[in-house]
Amino acid sequence: MNRNQGFPVRYLMRRFVLLLCLAFAVPAFALSPGERAPELGLVDTNGEVIRMADLRGKVVIVDFWASWCGPCREELPALASLQEEFGDRLVIVGVSVDTDEGAMRRFLRRSGVRFRVARDVDQAVAGRYEPPRMPSSYVIDQEGVVRHVHAGFDSDDIAEFRSEIRALLQ
Repeated sequence: MNRNQGFPVRYLMRRFVLLLCLAFAVPAFALSPGERAPELGLVDTNGEVIRMADLRGKVVIVDFWASWCGPCREELPALASLQEEFGDRLVIVGVSVDTDEGAMRRFLRRSGVRFRVARDVDQAVAGRYEPPRMPSSYVIDQEGVVRHVHAGFDSDDIAEFRSEIRALLQ
């Protein structure tokens, strides 16, 4: 019997198993709608600790961003306008994944953002939320459950955010 006769079958079977593992491994770790929002526990730029338990009863948007992110330059001011529109019924928490605090602060000064912002220095919170790209936003209901996940940002997304917030406030 020729030793190479079983090679194509074994090779294909190994590739199939590897692809199957990869296909199911990635989604299993990402935070999805219907799951409880992980704790933040970060200190914001005013020195206050942000805890999910303290935000219960409000609609919350947790937004992961970075100063080097092009779409974030457009998204943060748009989120700030939602904060103004919905007032105290909405809490927006910006989570910067910047390693350079100075870059984060310069970006915030230029953008004029007034909502709460914290820096995830060791990426621990990003590790719990696993944002698929920058920016990524998690719309969380009054009970602390993730209802919508937005990966990336386009100017048309603000209408979708607005609709989701209104639906949760009803």
